[in-house]
Amino acid sequence: MASGSRPVYSTEVGRLCPACGLSASVCNCKAARVFRGGDGIIRLSRETKGRKGKGVTLVTGFQGSEDELKALAKKLKQLCGTGGTVKDGVIEIQGDMRHKIQQSLEASGHRVKLAGG
Repeated sequence: MASGSRPVYSTEVGRLCPACGLSASVCNCKAARVFRGGDGIIRLSRETKGRKGKGVTLVTGFQGSEDELKALAKKLKQLCGTGGTVKDGVIEIQGDMRHKIQQSLEASGHRVKLAGG
């Protein structure tokens, strides 16, 4: 390896965190969150694909631990009075609740954008 270079991928564990060198999926340092592609903006979108016409609101881009993500999902479900789940780092809330969720997240100090149509 050349001087000043660092590994970014390992065939054993996949992508590596640029700050600590751990697997990006395991690492929880702030540098890894930015490295995963987050720009600090939470995006809200509506999707019906694969749900027999039933719409859900998707909350993507939240940068935090898995526990923080689950706590946020619980708070949003209670706010909207509906069900939901967390799948692959994305919160799914039943129904079109984008505006209600947007107001709540902005009041909490997050940057929020409505994505999609």
